[in-house]
Amino acid sequence: MKNKLEELRKNYGITQEELAEKMEVSRQTIISIEKERYNPSLILAFKLAAMFRVPVEEIFIYEEE
Repeated sequence: MKNKLEELRKNYGITQEELAEKMEVSRQTIISIEKERYNPSLILAFKLAAMFRVPVEEIFIYEEE
């Protein structure tokens, strides 16, 4: 699944570490999501959307395989 997490995070001026702390996950989790190696749980996806005040679909783009 594609995502715009890195772009949003940088636009907000926060580091991966800061985002990880706010989301209560490891920095490695944020890195893996940004590099599209890991898809977050629904709960984490909704927490990220709430933090950036955007719909989940604006961060995560589903593409059929």
